[in-house]
Amino acid sequence: MKKVMFAEFGGPEVLQLIETGEPHAGPGQVRIAVRAAGVNPVDWRIREGQILGAHPLRLPSGVGLDAAGVIDELGEAVTGFEVGDPVFGEGVDTYAEFAVLSAWAHMPEGLSFEEAAGYPSVVETAIRIIGQVGVRPGETLLVSGASGGVGSAVLQIARERGVAVIGTAAVANQDYLRSLGALATTYGDGWVERVRELGRVDAALDLAGSGVIGELVELVGDPHRVVSIADLRAPDFGVRFSGEAGSVPAALVEAADLIARGRLHIPVDTSYPLAEAAQAHIDSHAGHTRGRRVIVV
Repeated sequence: MKKVMFAEFGGPEVLQLIETGEPHAGPGQVRIAVRAAGVNPVDWRIREGQILGAHPLRLPSGVGLDAAGVIDELGEAVTGFEVGDPVFGEGVDTYAEFAVLSAWAHMPEGLSFEEAAGYPSVVETAIRIIGQVGVRPGETLLVSGASGGVGSAVLQIARERGVAVIGTAAVANQDYLRSLGALATTYGDGWVERVRELGRVDAALDLAGSGVIGELVELVGDPHRVVSIADLRAPDFGVRFSGEAGSVPAALVEAADLIARGRLHIPVDTSYPLAEAAQAHIDSHAGHTRGRRVIVV
């Protein structure tokens, strides 16, 4: 099968599309014929060797954590699913023609494989960090870097739970944030004052890693109510860095329910073929996306 791999840590140029053997499902796993794989910032952070504590690996290594496709192999003790079922979920080395998933759910009816591949890790991350930041119904959550996949999920899930949301993003994404029910403003000079004009902030999430942790703590007034998934320096400010791995089936089931009820939608910004995985990483690193990037197999 074809698979994207890298033999050394480095820039996007280390990614290579190669022919290799197929993986097989172990106990409690399924193998899918991959139709699409999600592109996440964690993918290029792992490729660069940044966060190996949460994602240990041996080189050479594959790439990718999210995928959607059709089950073609069931591991021991897997029940409730059959070969041929379309699913989406989390696993390893998903930039490939076949991949093994450790957490998965049935795809909601009407969702394309490209769309479905954009949900797993971002929904798991969104649910996890909303819980970690301790925001409650009736409070206001500030989301820095809100227009990407995780931000899109956070805004919608928080609002579904009765939390008001403020999002910062580029000028081009202001209407997009508003369409998700957020009060929106731009980042850049004066952004703190612009946020203050929008109202009180009870908790904040840093999704972009753009060096704003200090300002987020200033706005909230309590570093324990700020969480970052993108700035490794967060602990220097007394702020939690949340970078643990996903694979939470309950999060996927919750996502499927929200999608089916029309309460969660994350658009696909750009699709790439397997051979253009390096370009997908370049674009992901640059940020400024609206929704998700996916690789189509």
